[in-house]
Amino acid sequence: MKNFARLLETLDRSNKTNDKIEALHQYFQVAADNDKVWAIALFTGKKPKRPVNSTLLKTWAAELVGIPYWLFEESYHIAGDLAETIALLTPQTKVGIIKSLHQWMQEIIALVKASEEKKKNFITEAWQMLDYYETFLFNKLITGSFRIGISEKNLIKALAIYTGIGENVIAHKLSGNWDPVSISFHELIEKRDVSTDASQPYPFSLAYALEGSLEELGPPEDWLVEHKWDGIRGQVIKRNGQLFVWSRGEELVTDKFPEYADFSPFLPDNTVFDGEIIPIIDDKPLVFQHLQKRIGRKVISKKLIQEVPVHFIAYDLLEADGADIRNMPLSARRAELEKLHKIVRHPLFRISEIVPFDSWDHLRAQHNHVRIHGAEGFMLKRKSSIYQTGRKKGDWWKWKTDPMTVDAVLIYAMAGHGRRANLYTDYTFAVWDGDALVPFTKAYSGLTDVEFTQVDQFIRRNTIEKFGPVRSVKPELVFEIAFEGIQASGRHKSGIALRFPRMKRWRQDKPASEANTLDDLRQLLNQYEQ
Repeated sequence: MKNFARLLETLDRSNKTNDKIEALHQYFQVAADNDKVWAIALFTGKKPKRPVNSTLLKTWAAELVGIPYWLFEESYHIAGDLAETIALLTPQTKVGIIKSLHQWMQEIIALVKASEEKKKNFITEAWQMLDYYETFLFNKLITGSFRIGISEKNLIKALAIYTGIGENVIAHKLSGNWDPVSISFHELIEKRDVSTDASQPYPFSLAYALEGSLEELGPPEDWLVEHKWDGIRGQVIKRNGQLFVWSRGEELVTDKFPEYADFSPFLPDNTVFDGEIIPIIDDKPLVFQHLQKRIGRKVISKKLIQEVPVHFIAYDLLEADGADIRNMPLSARRAELEKLHKIVRHPLFRISEIVPFDSWDHLRAQHNHVRIHGAEGFMLKRKSSIYQTGRKKGDWWKWKTDPMTVDAVLIYAMAGHGRRANLYTDYTFAVWDGDALVPFTKAYSGLTDVEFTQVDQFIRRNTIEKFGPVRSVKPELVFEIAFEGIQASGRHKSGIALRFPRMKRWRQDKPASEANTLDDLRQLLNQYEQ
């Protein structure tokens, strides 16, 4: 535990990638094997079930340090992170508890079924016997919010250096469904492959946002272009007669899409497809909100399946007849994919259509009308490219359409988190409905640090009312809000919900009276749904 806490301290204090990789490498050299497994699990998002809720933690911490609950809440509001707040407030010790990371994780897992009294005794005792970074780490583990500044890519690099195994191989071994409670480091790194886990997916190949001009990519004939859909990236795997569906976030989601079992008999065994999970009715993709209905349900009813039929659009073929074909050029993988698609004749299993074009100008002209197809833009893939692990510049690019925009009035504000915890940076925006301003979205990104500071000063000078952490402000500031999608929503007063809203710019040239209206949003909604 102490070694892992020191590792976190090093990662927290350094902004240099090489220093972080070296710190990870050094940790793997000294850590016990079962601690290595838990470190890998935590850094890749595999965390145990949360044993206690935040309200109890706040209450117990306030009691321990002898401050009223409201003062703890104010401290939390300033710090912006619960784990950090408790670590800063609780007493520090130089004694410590000598337990391994593995031991701590076992006890935290066992704590889930313990009584509230036992949970309180265990947690408050730990707070009094750990130093700052150990307390911070412990709090991250029990709150289930373990997100530390290290990418999975750098973790894989460090493991590759430590083990002498290639990065692509390591990435594949860490993908999919494995349990840090039951697997050993040797089983994870040395033994694990599809022969021991038929459900194991491949790491996804990812694209960068298009930079520069299309002409810089070279001859158009070197490129394959597809539509970029607004669904969930996924892999469909057929091995040992079983079908598995994985999301890009490495979540096994087979049970969320039971209708995929209908085309499973048509798929050859030992085959893996990369593609898009997306709802489609009458050949028209539905907005992402419809897919969210499926994601949030534990039980997928027959009625929901009929209302939101989810298709799989295959982009790529990664495994054929049990052979990993990711190192074949895209053009060859595409040819094999097309052959298989002719065999798998099922309406829910589709293949991504290629966008024909004979010049970059021709492609630009088509890009201007891509929303007609219900797409977000284009994917540009070099025909000679292999299927990479993660992102690599040069071979795959995503070219999204320009976002939709609307001018809105700032009416509410809350303080931000982390380094912006002392500034009001979380805003609620409204548009006009007659003479009234109707809130319709929140946004907290898109401005510069200087602009956030200036807006914060305006909010403090022009607060009308306070509702806990929320301030209502004079409706004078106008911002251009950019967003990727719009849909009807019964959960919002405006009847509208936006996808990926953010502040594009501060319209200091425009008075609040000239902001957009609710009718403008409804017109955008109608255009988007047509």
